[in-house]
Order: sequence, then C-alpha cells, then structure tokens
Amino acid sequence: MPETPLPAIRSLPSWLLGRAAARGRALVAEALAAQDMRMWHHVVLSAVRDLAPVAQADLGRGIRLDPKDLVGILNDLQTAGLVVREPDPRDRRKNAVSLTPRGARLLERCEKAARAANDELLAPLSADEREQFTAMLLRISETA
Repeated sequence: MPETPLPAIRSLPSWLLGRAAARGRALVAEALAAQDMRMWHHVVLSAVRDLAPVAQADLGRGIRLDPKDLVGILNDLQTAGLVVREPDPRDRRKNAVSLTPRGARLLERCEKAARAANDELLAPLSADEREQFTAMLLRISETA
C-alpha cells in the first residue's frame, strides 16, 4: 500500500481540525437542508431567538456577518414568516428583529437536527472523550 501523501501536513493539528470542521459543517448542512434551512439562516434565526428583540445592526455585529449578507438572510427569513422586523421601540430609526412562533418551531427542529449531526460527527468518541474534546476546543477557540 502506498504511503499517504503529505504526511507532514496531514499530521498537523490545524489540518486535522480543518478536516473535522469540514466534515461537521457538511453533516450539519445536510441535516439543516432536510428542514429547508441553510447554515447562516440557522445562525441568524438562533441569534434572533437569543437576543430578540434585537436591532438589525447589533445582530450583524453579534454574529460577525456583513450587513449586506444579513439583509438578504433577513429578507429570506421574513418572507418565509420566520422573523419580523419592526421599528425598534428604543430607537424608532432602527429595525428590531424578533422570531415568529413559526420561526421558533422551525428553529427547535433545526437545533434537534444539528445536535443529531454533531452526535454523528463525534460518534467515534466516548461520552467522556466528547466532553474533554469539547472543553479543549473551547480553550483553543477562546484564545483567538
């Protein structure tokens, strides 16, 4: 059997994390697609639920999404009846975004699907290993 190409690169933690992340994103994207949801739409919907009512500009900053991209996603979500944009009661010049009951129900299904996809990703690990792995990832990602 031939040696795996690029062994020096493929043994780097950054390479391995990238591969694991790509697999995780693919699993979650597939699970969300089954709910007619895209990744960034799911992120925005989740953030709206957690922050609502939230000014549109604050929402974009909170999830680090370009305002032009956020507007398109919010347009999609509003057209689907998942969020509403209304004048912000604290500053009528701004839009505040809130989740609709339909959006809350879809978000619940999407979160369940995303958890199942993550369970599939981490299936090779024991429960203790999952906890340790997640704690290590948090430590690594918090240094950025």
